[in-house]
Amino acid sequence: MDLFRPELSAIIDPGHALVKLAGAVDWDRLDELFGKAYSPDEGRPGISTRLMVSLHYLKYAHDLSDEDVVARWVENPYWQYLSGMKYFEHEPPINPSSMSRWRTRIGEPGAETLLKETWEFWGHP
Repeated sequence: MDLFRPELSAIIDPGHALVKLAGAVDWDRLDELFGKAYSPDEGRPGISTRLMVSLHYLKYAHDLSDEDVVARWVENPYWQYLSGMKYFEHEPPINPSSMSRWRTRIGEPGAETLLKETWEFWGHP
């Protein structure tokens, strides 16, 4: 089915700020750091670190609730690209309640790391 779906990278502007941010963030480092918040032996598999980091960045950048950021994510190909999606998705990627549970898992040090990562991208020391 994906054979007939255009990839997000083919329909977005590569000069857009969120596309640049997607390329600048060290996703592997964040995955290593925040991936520790999940245990593969407990319950369903964890949600992608990149998706959760992206949703939280967008939430705070646009002063949105968890519910609003997830709802708006469905409408925005740049938000989806930042989140690591290959194709445009028409359904929410998560239940908004997953965001508050993720924040609890990463704690205050994790939130500070998120802020630092994006703050440095926008040119603030």
